[in-house]
Amino acid sequence: MAGAPDARAHADAMDRMYRATRHVYDVTRKPYLLGRDPMIAALEVPAGGSVLEVACGTGRNLIALARRHPDARLHGFDISRQMLATARRSVAYAGLGHRIALAEGDATAFDPVAAFGRASFDRVYVSYALSMIPDWRAALSRAAALVAPGGRLGVVDFGDAAGLPAFAGTALRRWLTLFHVTPRTDLPEAVRAVALSGDWVRAGVEPRHGGYCQIALMSRRTA
Repeated sequence: MAGAPDARAHADAMDRMYRATRHVYDVTRKPYLLGRDPMIAALEVPAGGSVLEVACGTGRNLIALARRHPDARLHGFDISRQMLATARRSVAYAGLGHRIALAEGDATAFDPVAAFGRASFDRVYVSYALSMIPDWRAALSRAAALVAPGGRLGVVDFGDAAGLPAFAGTALRRWLTLFHVTPRTDLPEAVRAVALSGDWVRAGVEPRHGGYCQIALMSRRTA
């Protein structure tokens, strides 16, 4: 949970990073957090379905989903109290406080029953967060474990930039380092490992924009 030593250290680091930038996060990140909306659209949220966003940040994605799916049950959590403060304000300003539930939590050990009173969700997704979570493989496994039978898991994050010119890929990696972001270039292998360990019927990772980003989609077998 967020109170564990390693998790608390990560939470404090995220709070320091976002204490000021959270106020302009959505505006400044929009040009380069590519693939978020296509990944979320590919989840195909069912009518009345339950959705969980891992590391929900400012709540931008949840608000968009709430407007697109007026009968969906939406949930999100983040380890950063600073980001959650912004998310709560944004959700309230959008008039969606009755539809979007938010909680503090660690992506590697999140307990949805304690936070939201439910054990699984029809759709779970992680948007540009694994590249900032130290134990990202544990976070991916935990996210997968929260998907209900017949549900889907989606991930979007930075890729290996293999299809970009060499100078562009180098510049991108150096720039991301300034923000403590590490592209998870072995995400395909991690997704395959998770798929092999459970009852998944489909799992794949697709690079986009020359490998600038990558989108992973997984479907769990219906019980």
